[in-house]
Amino acid sequence: MAERVLVTGISGYIASHVAQRLLEKGYVVRGTVRNATKGADVAAKICAAAGVSADSIELVEADLGSDNGWKDAVKDCDYIQHIASPLPVTPPSDREGLVPEARAGAQRVLEHGLSAGAKRIVMTSSIASMIGQKGRPKHFKFGENDWSDPDWKAQTAYPVSKTRAELSAWAYVEAQKMKDRLTVVNPGLVFGPDPYGNGSASLTVILALLRREFPRSPQLAFPVVDVRDVASIHVAAMTAPNAAGRRLIAGKETLWFKEMCQILRQAYPQASLPKGELPNFILRIMSVFDDRLKNLTADLGIFHEAESAYVSTITQVIPRPAKESILATAESLIASGRVKFD
Repeated sequence: MAERVLVTGISGYIASHVAQRLLEKGYVVRGTVRNATKGADVAAKICAAAGVSADSIELVEADLGSDNGWKDAVKDCDYIQHIASPLPVTPPSDREGLVPEARAGAQRVLEHGLSAGAKRIVMTSSIASMIGQKGRPKHFKFGENDWSDPDWKAQTAYPVSKTRAELSAWAYVEAQKMKDRLTVVNPGLVFGPDPYGNGSASLTVILALLRREFPRSPQLAFPVVDVRDVASIHVAAMTAPNAAGRRLIAGKETLWFKEMCQILRQAYPQASLPKGELPNFILRIMSVFDDRLKNLTADLGIFHEAESAYVSTITQVIPRPAKESILATAESLIASGRVKFD
């Protein structure tokens, strides 16, 4: 009998790609959603993409902020992919505002999942839980053992929530002496195709560049990873022996935003993308009037390089070139009508 996998927040960007990959590999998939009626449309599209019947995904209503539904969600599941996490379009001004739901949600999934006998839980975190350190060098190489400082005042709501939720998850499994039943995946900027129309916050980077929302490129550089590779890493992490108790960085090639702009400019000369870089002080001034930009100011001028070669050794996943992922994002944004050229 095929093994069953629970995917939390299955209608989300990464989660939907993980679910598709699981179906393609023959797993039985159950997904949590806040509203089963709304989630059914995405679930049907995932099934179609995987080439299976439209009812191949079982949906269960469960919310990270409540205990309701989680006992049924984890029942008879061999593995759990915990991907759901609070990420509002407009981040709260309270830097701790996302922490309660993110941390409590992780605790609920771990407690119910491990009690129900899940062999391994794969949890999605972010490099945001690794790179937020005061006094970083301009060329910052970070690895599996690096942690962000959630008490550093420059940190905003999203990295604080990811850091505290992940720290809480590791503390829980260590206290239960079950560390080998947890694996965490820490992606960088996640780009790639958006066939389900549920693109993540990372896609807004390409959207902003194509829409010329910046007069010049911000001086930012992060590891880039394709959502299809993130999904493959998640699925491989369930059963890879050496993934037990590890943090797996998903992201190999680091690009400056100006390099992303150059890739897009070559592919879409009609977009009239900006040339040159935006002085850091200008972006800091802009962030006073645009809360979305506050998330960027702490990382200005720093080249973040992930020491992630070990992940390919563990999972056998070789990431795609960043250029391929960036262009796939652009193609999806144009196809959906979110980007139009004059």
